[in-house]
Amino acid sequence: MVQALSLLALVALFAVATLTPINMGILAFVAAFLVGAASGIGLDDIFGAFPGDTVILLVGITLLFGVARVNGTIDLVVALALRAVRGRRWAIVWLMFLLAGVLMALGSVLAVAMLAPIAMPIAARYRIRPLLMGMMLSHGALSCAFSPITVYGAFTTDMADKADIGLSPLLLFVVPFALNVLLAGVLFLVLGRDLLRGTGTPEEDRVELPGPAAPPEPGGSGGTATAVRTTAPAATAVRATPIRVLTLTGMLGLIVGSAAFGLDVGVCALVIAAALMLLRPTGHKDAADDIGWSAVLLVSGMLTYMAVLEQNKTLDLLGDGAAALGSPLLAALLLCLVVAVVSAFGSSIGTLGIALPVAFPLLEAGGGLSAAAFVLALAFCSTVVDVSPYSTNGVIVLAQARVEDKQRFQRRMFGYTALVITGAPLLAWAVILAPASL
Repeated sequence: MVQALSLLALVALFAVATLTPINMGILAFVAAFLVGAASGIGLDDIFGAFPGDTVILLVGITLLFGVARVNGTIDLVVALALRAVRGRRWAIVWLMFLLAGVLMALGSVLAVAMLAPIAMPIAARYRIRPLLMGMMLSHGALSCAFSPITVYGAFTTDMADKADIGLSPLLLFVVPFALNVLLAGVLFLVLGRDLLRGTGTPEEDRVELPGPAAPPEPGGSGGTATAVRTTAPAATAVRATPIRVLTLTGMLGLIVGSAAFGLDVGVCALVIAAALMLLRPTGHKDAADDIGWSAVLLVSGMLTYMAVLEQNKTLDLLGDGAAALGSPLLAALLLCLVVAVVSAFGSSIGTLGIALPVAFPLLEAGGGLSAAAFVLALAFCSTVVDVSPYSTNGVIVLAQARVEDKQRFQRRMFGYTALVITGAPLLAWAVILAPASL
């Protein structure tokens, strides 16, 4: 009876959060208290499950990237890159893919929000299909979503470690990266072959750089980032100042320290951000505005509720139900498909936070499934669908697209999303799960 109540509450969380602007984390905390009381779980146990390390991780990473945005480090990188490919239309598309990946790899969940106000007008100016540009931006960001210092990468690695699954951070980064590059390559071959012929209109001497954006929930439809465009001089006027060099050095040091020496990402990011802010206190006063408090609330609430479901044996029940299908590979494929569908309309990191605990009992049941491969497949399927017009990335691309008929463009985005929702689980199953589990 308690398990049935727990599952009904979980379904209600997603339904309400999808249909209304209410943050799912708020509802998850309330569900944790109510379901916990019905399950005989005390408040001390529920408070003890609060993921303080995850909160530090989210705050640290988003604060560090806020510092980089405020002091112009991001403007410098974007302006230099745009100047390097002037006129080559195919190169512009792949440049935006690369820039989105670099920004995401350095820890910004706002990568698409920061680039879409630049990329979509450029697509119109150079006669590049807006769907191609928008989806290349999304795939570029998603290809690096599991960098060791991103919210997704550190979160997934931490959950795998707690479940005693030996998952290499490098492997977690490389596999989604390779699959997103594959999808982007196919997309370019279908929609962008004409870009290989000739160049477009020469770019002006001034480029549009993104302004501050409201931090969205990572990979979710609950928060929409609104980017404000500001016009800044091209690369020659965006100088490599000492503070910008130090910021880039700090970000790269964070990547090396976390990947090579196993340093705590959240703590190190906070230390680096604080040091940079102390160097220029007044210049970085707006950096804290980038902290995604809605994302902190979402993730901490969902993880607290999932801890309650673990304590009242609901997750074990789900694992037993999946194992009852008889084929662990089939059960894994179905879970990947469910994750893709749910994540396309909800929060990617919230969906991943639920899917991983559900998957762990299935792994314990045996059947030859590779634990690391299962985690990789779920990670890929939960994020690649953020091309959806219901996701934060998709909403921003739709808003910034320079098209005459927004509804028609949205339908095209829906069509591409449907292909990704059905194709990504099959791709993950064929490339990751099946070979590793034979």
